[in-house]
Amino acid sequence: MTTRSRFMFLSQIVVVGVSAFNAQVALANVDSDLSQSSRQPLTEPLETTANTENRIPDLKTINEYIAYFNSPSPWGEIRKKRIKTLLPLAMKNADLRYWLIVCRENNNDPLANHVGCENAGDTAVILFSLEEDVAEEAPPKSANAISSRIFSPTSESTALKELGTFDYVVDVAKGESAVNAAATWMAKQPIKGRVGINSFTVNPLADGLSHSQYLMLEKAFKNRDVSLVSAEDVIYYWLARKLPEEVDIMEKAAAITSRWEYEAYQMVKPGITTDKDIAGFLKQKMAEAGVTDGWAESQNPAVNSGPDRGHSHPTERVIQGGDVIQIDFGIRVFEQWVTDVQRFAYVLNTDEQAAPQFMQHAWESAIAGRNAAFNTMKPGVSGNEVHKAQLAVMQKNGSLPVMWSTGHPVGYVAHDVGPNLGVRPASDKLLDTHMTFAFDGFFSWPYNPDEGDKATEVETDSHSAGNEKTNVQKTKTISVEDMVVITEQGARFLTAPQTSLVLIK
Repeated sequence: MTTRSRFMFLSQIVVVGVSAFNAQVALANVDSDLSQSSRQPLTEPLETTANTENRIPDLKTINEYIAYFNSPSPWGEIRKKRIKTLLPLAMKNADLRYWLIVCRENNNDPLANHVGCENAGDTAVILFSLEEDVAEEAPPKSANAISSRIFSPTSESTALKELGTFDYVVDVAKGESAVNAAATWMAKQPIKGRVGINSFTVNPLADGLSHSQYLMLEKAFKNRDVSLVSAEDVIYYWLARKLPEEVDIMEKAAAITSRWEYEAYQMVKPGITTDKDIAGFLKQKMAEAGVTDGWAESQNPAVNSGPDRGHSHPTERVIQGGDVIQIDFGIRVFEQWVTDVQRFAYVLNTDEQAAPQFMQHAWESAIAGRNAAFNTMKPGVSGNEVHKAQLAVMQKNGSLPVMWSTGHPVGYVAHDVGPNLGVRPASDKLLDTHMTFAFDGFFSWPYNPDEGDKATEVETDSHSAGNEKTNVQKTKTISVEDMVVITEQGARFLTAPQTSLVLIK
C-alpha cells in the first residue's frame, strides 16, 4: 500500500465534520461574550475538543491588553523579584555559591538585561553570592538569601546606586580594571572554591563570556584558590521558570497573537491574496499596537499556503482553493517577553461546503497529537516523553514523520531555555512548575495540489556537495501551536487553543 493510499484509507474510517467556521463572519459573532471564557484556566484532558467552536479572545479585552503593553514596563521590578526569589533556588540547585558575570558595552553578555548591566559602558563585573540556606519551595520565603554586588566604572555607578538594582555598588576608578577589583575583593573575604562564569557550554544564553574576557579572569584569579566553572545549571534553572506576573503577561500577549491570526484569515480572498499579504496585515497590526517581532523580522510571521518550507519568509504565492494556510507568528511585549502561536485555515474550492474527508482526518489527527502531548506535560516528565506521546498518535493515524520537535520553551525568546519537547539534548530534562512552552499538534502528508488519488508530486533538488541530484518529496504539515504553563496539576493553556480548522470561502 502506498503512503498516499494508506493515508486515504485512514481518512475514510474517520467520520467527523470540520466545524463550518467562516472566516468572514466569525469574529463579529464572538466579541460580545468571550471576555471571561477566553481567560478560564484550561487544564482538563482534551480528548473531545476537536471541531468544537474556536474560542477567540474578544476585541474589548484585546484592546485593554494593548493599552497595558503601552504602559511603563514592569520588567525592572520583576527582575528584582526574580533575583531575590528564583535565583537563590537556582544556585542551590546547581550547588554553586558564587556566580560572576562580566558585562561590557555594545557586544554584551546575552544575560545583561536579566542581571542588570544592560547599560554597561566600560567593563563591569557582577557577583551574586548565596548567603544562607534556601527554602525548597518556589519562590523561597527568604528575601535575603542572595546578595548582589557590581564592580562598576564610576561613569555608570552613580545611576546604578540610584536605581537600587544591586545590594552593593563598588566604584571602579577610571583606568582601573573591574575584573581585578572583583578578584581583589573576593580574595580579601576570602572567597574560595567554585565560581560560576558564563562559559564552557553549548547553550548560547549561558555562553556570553568572550575569549578575551576569559583570559582576563584567568589572569586575575591566577594562583588563587578559585575554580572557574560553568554557570550553565544556574542559568538553566533560573531562566526556565517564570514568575506568576510573567505568566500573566505572556497570557495577555498570547491572546493578542491568536486573535490577530484569526483576523488575518478574514482578509483572505482566494485567487488574489498572497502569503506576503497576510504577513503584511500582521506587521501592520504590530505597528499600530506598538509591539515588536517575536523573532527575526524577516521571518515573522511565517505564512505558508504551499508545501512545507520550514522556518522561512512569506512569499508572493497566491492563495487558491484547496490550500492549507499556516501562520506562525509571535510578538514581543515590553521588549522582554515573546509569544509563539500557529493557526491554520483551509481554503474551500468553489464546489465545497466543508473541508474534504482527508483534510478532516488531518485536522483531527493533529488535534489528537496535541491532546496527547498536552496530557503528558506534568512536573517530573521529560521533554522526550512528551514528544513520544505525540509520535505514537502520529504513527497510529498515518502521519509522515516531521523534522521538528513537539515543542520548546518560550518566554524571553521564542526558543527559550528549558526542556526541549523532542530529541535535542535538552529533551532529557524534566518539566517543572512555572515553566512555559509552545508546542505543536502534528499531522503531515505528501503534498499534491491536485486530487488526493493522483501521484505524489516529487521535485528534484540540487545539493552543494558535488551538485548531487536527489529526489525530495514535498510534504504539507499541520502544526497547530499553542502556549502553556506547567502547574502542579499539569499543563494550562495561556490562550484558548484552536479546535476547529478555519474555513475560507
